[in-house]
Amino acid sequence: MDTLASLADGFAVALTFQNIALALMGCFLGTIMGALPGLGPSNGVAILIPLAFTLGLGATPSLILLTSVYYGAMYGGRISSILLNIPGDEPAMMTCLDGHPMARQGRAGEALALSGVASFVGAFFATWGLVLLAPQLVKVALLFGPAEYFALFALAFMTLGGVSSTNQAKSAFAAALGLGLAMVGVDTQTGVPRFTFGEVHLYDGIDFLVAIVGLFALSEVFIFLEHRGTDKDASTAPKLDIGRITPSWKMLKSCTPTMMRTTVLGFIAGVLPGAGASLGSFISYSMEKKLVDRKGTFGTGDPRGVAAPEAGNNAAAGGALVPMLALGVPGSGTTAVLLAVLLSLNITPGPLLFTQNPDVVWGLIAALFIGNVMLLAMNIPMVGLFVRVLMVPPRILMPVVAMVSFVGIYGISGSSFDLMVMIAFGVAGWVLRKLDVPLVPVILGTLLGNAMEVNMRRAVTIADGDYSVLVGSWLTLALWAVAIVGFVLPIFVGGVVKARMRGAAEREASITD
Repeated sequence: MDTLASLADGFAVALTFQNIALALMGCFLGTIMGALPGLGPSNGVAILIPLAFTLGLGATPSLILLTSVYYGAMYGGRISSILLNIPGDEPAMMTCLDGHPMARQGRAGEALALSGVASFVGAFFATWGLVLLAPQLVKVALLFGPAEYFALFALAFMTLGGVSSTNQAKSAFAAALGLGLAMVGVDTQTGVPRFTFGEVHLYDGIDFLVAIVGLFALSEVFIFLEHRGTDKDASTAPKLDIGRITPSWKMLKSCTPTMMRTTVLGFIAGVLPGAGASLGSFISYSMEKKLVDRKGTFGTGDPRGVAAPEAGNNAAAGGALVPMLALGVPGSGTTAVLLAVLLSLNITPGPLLFTQNPDVVWGLIAALFIGNVMLLAMNIPMVGLFVRVLMVPPRILMPVVAMVSFVGIYGISGSSFDLMVMIAFGVAGWVLRKLDVPLVPVILGTLLGNAMEVNMRRAVTIADGDYSVLVGSWLTLALWAVAIVGFVLPIFVGGVVKARMRGAAEREASITD
């Protein structure tokens, strides 16, 4: 009952004209970001962070806007997958398998509408999972001391490469790079500057937002500059007939069991640190194919093949918010970006968030419910508009991204030095992406490095210099065990999962071409 009462208070916070307008704007912009191939949720949220801060929004409105962008981008990723056979991001890859064949059969509108309904089901029930599970996880987190938090942060670093990672060495390098960046600034214990090279602007460390916007948004601009004129423009793709934009009751009825099963699978994948929406989408499609595809119709335009990955990846998006809010450990790349926003607003996610900032967390959760309803209502009648967005050439889009990045960061800090740092991070992000080094561990290291160091020092100091305290309780041992398994597992199965995801997409493309 306390949980429901808190949720009711959250609706009282969220149901204001400003917050509803921000949720609507976030859903709309997020859907556009998700629809554009290559951007995806992480880039979409990163690009719009400066907008949230330059508008002078408070903590709750800023989070409502950005989480609405997050959910909207998860919805929008299916549009280019179905119409163009080009995934908006990796989780949308599995939607191509049956979504694009449906579009080629003249059922693009039905496929888009069905994916919208499946996305709503997955995200709606995942938000209820967040409501019910996060407060319980908070009770467990209250058992944590400095040593347990150090082990928890280590778990986040060792698992955020994801089960779909193909090179854990690159993930480890990225995490080490992020930890190195976190060392920049004045040592909190000794007061001695570290790695500042005499630059007073670095005494406070590297600004999270500058790093994120540079790594994600500006690196996307550099990628475009490198490949301009060589990539196939979406506007040159063959035009497909949208057809009817509402799925039949028979189709919805046949897909309902699929959506319910894959929502559970996706939510579990999202809660596990490092699994994320990509694994949720892949597992949901694979399991559903084994359960119900007795006639071999998956891959040829079976509606259940659209509903399964869409419900799975949107449920995973909601599940990833659970460890971020309850433990302060992001469950996915996009929640790592949202974690940076919380820290920039002087709000520390974790067990005390639900008691110290209940209006923020419960207002945010209530806004997720509101945003889901908005997305469902928006995505079906506005399918034609979102399809036209795909025709926007990158030569117009990328200058807008660069402008928002520069104006937004300068509006936040008023420092030209931060603009130079952002450019440096943009170049670094471009180089890392060319080398196939994941960016999320870099951000995670920058965000959590200081907290990890402080907790390790505190634990060792309390134990009079005995480092065995870091593995001195059953809880720390359990966390280290999960961390080691999470790091080692992708070495054996990550390549297989990635290969199967790409192999399935390539087989479907060869069939439809």
